[in-house]
Formats: sequence, structure tokens, C-alpha cells
Amino acid sequence: MELLSVHPDAFIRPSPAAGTLGGVARKTRETIILCEAAGFDTILVETVGVGQSETEVHSMVDLFLLLMLAGAGDELQGIKRGIIEMADLIAITKADGQNKLVAEEARALFQNTLHLFPAKLSGWKPQVLTCSALKNEGIDELWKIIVSYLDLIKESGYFDKRRKQQAIIRMHSTIVECLNNSFYNNDEVRLLKPELERQLIEGTITSYKAAVILLDKYFSR
Repeated sequence: MELLSVHPDAFIRPSPAAGTLGGVARKTRETIILCEAAGFDTILVETVGVGQSETEVHSMVDLFLLLMLAGAGDELQGIKRGIIEMADLIAITKADGQNKLVAEEARALFQNTLHLFPAKLSGWKPQVLTCSALKNEGIDELWKIIVSYLDLIKESGYFDKRRKQQAIIRMHSTIVECLNNSFYNNDEVRLLKPELERQLIEGTITSYKAAVILLDKYFSR
């Protein structure tokens, strides 16, 4: 990252997740479009970590790369949360020194696990490899696999199909965001919300009933 941050052809923009699902900022999709328009041909979106909401990131990228650390319980965590099913490529990081053997064992575990999931619509068979940023090992191989994946989906037409699906998802996300902002910024909703929250704490009203009251207040304006 130190080398990349001073590269004249690279642009790095940290943005806080601010509680947004998926570990990405609210305007990540727009930022990707802006970077593409500026001529950047490779855009990396890094999330805050593995979680159920990573599906949000999966819906906005061409390739979903899952980075795992061997020997830290991430193997079972990844399997448990179903994150592997979304991955197009898995890289076991820090595969150097004493971690090298453990990383190779984790690679074999994940590779075997991938056979349990349904085939991807892209026709691509997800791969697992080990790499070390410290030793600069496996990085070139990782990039070659990424290029192979992109060549495959562009040739098959899946790339364009995926981009069109992303446009639809972006539309729905925008609608949800606008409605959410409009709802919570509504004066009547803001006035009524504290009272309903108090009733919920006291147990005199159900969550469903409180939600219906707020929604009725919003839509009856």
C-alpha cells in the first residue's frame, strides 16, 4: 500500500462505512462509476470485513475476491456465514514463514469446500491460492487468474449481463435510500418516534404496531 499510494497512476480514497451495510460507504457505487469515467481500468473496493452484508459489495463488482487468513478461525467463519458461495476467487494471505504450511492446508480445505456449492452462472470455477505480500509471492499468479476470469465473462457475454443487473440493483438501492431519508427526515415522524420508542421500552406496544403507526403518519401527510 505504501508503494501504491505514491504511484502516479493510482488513486486511493478512504471512505468511512458510517454504519452502511456491506462495509462500504453509501456512495461506493457512484464512486466506482466516477473512477471508470476518469479512465481507471482497475478499481478495488475493500470492505471492513466478512459479514452477512457482504452481499452488498458482491452486487457492485465484477469479481468478488475473498481474502482469508489461515489459522485464525477464518476458515470455519467463512464456511459458516456462506461467504464462500459468493467468492469468485479466494486468496489465503500471509502464506510465509511458519504460516506457509497452515496456509496450504487452508487452501486445500477451501478448494474442497467449493465443490459443495452450485455452479456459478458465469461458468467460472472459483479457485483458491496462497500469497504473501511480505515475500511478494503469489501476487502475479493472483493477477493472472483475475485476468483469466475477466476474459472468460467478457467472451461469454456474462460481463455485460452482470453490468446491466448492477444498473437495476443501483436503481432499487437509490429508491430505498431516498425513501429512507425522506421518512426519517419527516417532521411528524421525528416528533412521534421518541414516544413510540418509549412505549416499546415499556412493553406497551409491539414493534410491528409502532412501525405501522409511523408509516401511516408518513403516508397520510
